[in-house]
Amino acid sequence: MYTVIIFLGFYNLLFALFHLLFWRLFKWKEEVHKLSFANRGIIQILNIQIVYYFVAVAIVCFCFTNELLTTDLGKVFLLGNSLFWAIRLVQQYIFLRKNSFVIHFLAVLFLLGTVLFLLPLLY
Repeated sequence: MYTVIIFLGFYNLLFALFHLLFWRLFKWKEEVHKLSFANRGIIQILNIQIVYYFVAVAIVCFCFTNELLTTDLGKVFLLGNSLFWAIRLVQQYIFLRKNSFVIHFLAVLFLLGTVLFLLPLLY
């Protein structure tokens, strides 16, 4: 299970990197200016905060692997992150209703996060 936790650290770092690319991938420099002042700020602030969250989770996975596997707090952390990815998976189909390879690929990645964060709790 130690290897799973380390893998989850890299998993979260990759999502942090992915979110840092949103400005380029989604042409936010041009697109967000079409939004109201408040919505423009909110969407970018939320994206930056989720990057921080992913990096923080990665650090916990790398630095406190044993604690995640052996303490009640670690187990709650793992369960909370599994639920985070499960909820994100559901939201994928609520807010992005489109038959698209990318959307389905991301859904598989969200399911992977759900399962991998839950896996250490089963052993």
